Amino acid sequence: MTITENQAPAHEIGRARRRKEDARLITGRSRYTDSITLPGMLHLAMVRSPFAHATIRSISTEAAKAAPGVVSVVTGADIADIQGVNINAWPITTDQVTPTHLPVAIEHVAFAGEIVAVVVARSEAEARDAVELVDVDYDELPVVLDAREALKDEVLAHPDLGTNKSAFWQLDSAAQGSGGDVDEAIEKARTDGILIEREYRQQRLVPGFMEPRSVVVDPTGDQLTVWSATQVPHILRFAIAATMGIPESKLRVIAPDVGGGFGGKLQTTPEEFATIALARRLGKPCKFTETRSEAFVTGHHGRDQYQKLTMAATTDGMITGFKVELIADLGAYVAIVGGGVPVLGAWMFNGIYKIPAYQFNCTTVLTNKPWVDAYRGAGRPEAAFGIERMMDELAGEVGADPLEIREKNWIKHEEFPFTTVSGMTYDSGNYEAATARAKELFDYDGLRREQAERRERNDPVQLGIGVSTFTEMCGLAPSRILGSLNYGAGGWEHASVRMLATGTVEVVTGISPHGQGHVTGFSQIVADRLGVPFEDVEILHGDTAIAPKGMDTYGSRSLVVGGEAVVRAADKVIEKAKVIAAHLLEASADDIEFSGGRFGVKGTDKGLGIAEIAAATFTGHNLPDGIEPSLDADATFDPVNFSFPHGTHLCAMEVDTETGAATMRKYACVDDVGVIINPLLVEGQVHGGLVQGIAQALWEGAVYDENGTLVTGSFVDYTLPSAADTISFITDTTVSPSTTNSLGTKGVGEAGTIASTPAVVNAIVDALRPMGIHDIEMPCTPERVWRAIQGASSRSVDETQRDAAPHFEADQPNQDPSATTGGAK
Repeated sequence: MTITENQAPAHEIGRARRRKEDARLITGRSRYTDSITLPGMLHLAMVRSPFAHATIRSISTEAAKAAPGVVSVVTGADIADIQGVNINAWPITTDQVTPTHLPVAIEHVAFAGEIVAVVVARSEAEARDAVELVDVDYDELPVVLDAREALKDEVLAHPDLGTNKSAFWQLDSAAQGSGGDVDEAIEKARTDGILIEREYRQQRLVPGFMEPRSVVVDPTGDQLTVWSATQVPHILRFAIAATMGIPESKLRVIAPDVGGGFGGKLQTTPEEFATIALARRLGKPCKFTETRSEAFVTGHHGRDQYQKLTMAATTDGMITGFKVELIADLGAYVAIVGGGVPVLGAWMFNGIYKIPAYQFNCTTVLTNKPWVDAYRGAGRPEAAFGIERMMDELAGEVGADPLEIREKNWIKHEEFPFTTVSGMTYDSGNYEAATARAKELFDYDGLRREQAERRERNDPVQLGIGVSTFTEMCGLAPSRILGSLNYGAGGWEHASVRMLATGTVEVVTGISPHGQGHVTGFSQIVADRLGVPFEDVEILHGDTAIAPKGMDTYGSRSLVVGGEAVVRAADKVIEKAKVIAAHLLEASADDIEFSGGRFGVKGTDKGLGIAEIAAATFTGHNLPDGIEPSLDADATFDPVNFSFPHGTHLCAMEVDTETGAATMRKYACVDDVGVIINPLLVEGQVHGGLVQGIAQALWEGAVYDENGTLVTGSFVDYTLPSAADTISFITDTTVSPSTTNSLGTKGVGEAGTIASTPAVVNAIVDALRPMGIHDIEMPCTPERVWRAIQGASSRSVDETQRDAAPHFEADQPNQDPSATTGGAK
């Protein structure tokens, strides 16, 4: 379908379009990495350590080499010169301790599941069978699994490093001039106000993406071609070139259809490096696809923090100071951005509130567990949980409604733009509007009345109402700020828009989707901008030979950064076309107007459609002197600020005080994600995010035994919820356009996950607060809830508060603070 001079397509932005990519994905015409089969392809299987900590004494591979179909068996020592190294792209301090992470270990393993050898065979089954024949002799070493214990350095995850402490990082409002002295505020509150101290646990989570990770490598062409189930094809290409000695120009990385990621495919993985090394060594295409069990055991995990929070306030509930002390478990190695993920919370623990004094302290620690990195929200869910749990605690201390306490402290809509105590400038928002709408949809007052009635009659099933009013920073940017934080990449994004001779459009984006609906959303943007039909826009992505420039997909940056790059490229196309249109219409370019896909001369009915301009440009028969026959344009957008979506989430939980069962009664949320391109895409992202956040509150958690073995190593033991486990959510939006991009958009991919966890936990605690219960460690299983109730019935309120979370011992900086203090500039 192409446009004629008398046609104008319907307005696309704001239209609830079904995803155009879904027809292919749900009819079996998709192509995932594991679907790729190349002539003569070999298959890899990994020999993994059963021990969480050990030295490797010897590896016997003879029996495996003799097994049917086996082509090669290699150890780390065999490929030491070609296997590369997993990179740490965000050293958050100059003295950060970072263990070397070889793809295939040579002398030492630091977590259960680490690769110690690789089998290459003619079939996947033969490779996996031969793994059982590799005999590895280990000297088992003591393990350290708890980050607090690790700080004592009594057992070292890496004995050669001499310490388990990786880094200490601090943001202090007084030091950077954005606020007052937090210790002074705390001391004042201790004698003349309210002082609340709580300890919370962010448990370790496993990204539950649908498609296990997979990689195929073809070394037989002029370029080395790598297909990978990755979120970051451009970053992967750079990492391969930087660490494996392959010129970047000789590398092509393709992310085909990718079945989900949630941050779990943001890595450059040991399996990718090992497959590349073996393919190059053998000169044949090689494939590795992990099993679901491997995904649990060896893929990177998320969260895993201990939080000690101290809030100072006046007796009427005005916050005067807030201090955050984190111990963040990095696992055995510092992942590609894992060392910096906890630090992202530094700018978000203050939430939507006007806090006069603030300090954030983060100690990152090495343990004998798999590495931790970005998981949906990446540092911001942890921060939102901390501040929103504390706001409920403050409301409890004051004896006020939790929403009233929040409103007393939050930034008012007329105060935007607002620079927070952590140094971030929030450009737009309206917390009052989102909250008012959420209360209406939720029937907040009616549920509060029901809650009071249940308490009055001592109902065994109590009703709790949880509140979460959140904001987040997304669209990881700008590059200068990232540079000031020693982040190893930029925050820009690139796009190209190509007008074809028939009037259809190709858009090339450096964004690489894995289920978000980018093809549909970007098509709507370009259709509106150029005035062409939605169906005539093709989005190309995920292949570094087609889209050579990009920073990929994570951190809700796709629309606010990648979408703006697309807009700017489209605008350049229009400007090029104006010059040609003016020539063809025999008018001045200054007199040319463009609207609805048509170039017209002001004050006349003369005009040409953009398809006609494209055709004329293609032939080149009648172009202005000095004008090249092309309308194609590129743009690279580096944002001036993050974007700051926000929202109010309300949750009602029914808690059976006799069994501990917590059941969701109602959930309503109103999110402000700026201008909405496609309401269906927004609703889908919110729904998916809600389930992930609720799952952390109620069901999910990676559990290890005392030897460092993952005991929740499958979906039998690790409770990933289905639709049957949740209820129908009530969702809506308000719109405060962002001022940092021309579309006015904000990110939505992580909003639901960030907001829902504290809303659920606040609801459960709210139901039990009259019993003196102030916290239940996540996941809030019936057993944990029941034990809290039983404990509360036999202990004083003070004892319940004291025992609500594990004892926390924050590390103290032992270096010059000026070397490790960070902040947005």
